Amino acid sequence: MSSVMKTLLIIRHAKSSWDNANLNDIDRPLNDRGKRDGPIMAARLIKAGVRIDLFVSSPAKRARHTAEIFAHAFGRKEKDILFVPQLYHAQVQDFKEAVEGLDDQYDNVALFSHNPGITAFANILSSVRLDNMPTCSIFAVTGNAASWKEFLHMGTTFWFFDYPKRTDEKE
Repeated sequence: MSSVMKTLLIIRHAKSSWDNANLNDIDRPLNDRGKRDGPIMAARLIKAGVRIDLFVSSPAKRARHTAEIFAHAFGRKEKDILFVPQLYHAQVQDFKEAVEGLDDQYDNVALFSHNPGITAFANILSSVRLDNMPTCSIFAVTGNAASWKEFLHMGTTFWFFDYPKRTDEKE
């Protein structure tokens, strides 16, 4: 079986609002900073020439909105986003199953989810270790695998880590 380069970007949702204490956690929206950071981070990916073939997201409102911001920046529509319920409150095993279940026609996938699971998942993908994935941060790995089922088993290579405050430390 021939090998294909696959790329996985795991993206923590942008900053969410805690203004309404009565909202269910799954319904919390993005706050103003989140709405500002999303387009900035998507633009950084585009400027760097990063391709995304498929957007996969937790159904939680803050993750959904972050995925929509990125999808729009890449010229895609909300209907192009795949929502995976297990990515809400996901543990490492949930992430593994979501990745293994991806359609092999897509080589470059962006996956939007939440802490603490997303940081734990990032930490098993390469030798790079994170204490915490900040909101709207992007952790990217590549791997030579013909299918997503074998992607995590073939060994992935750290590509980059980026986050909103990386170039703007004064906030």
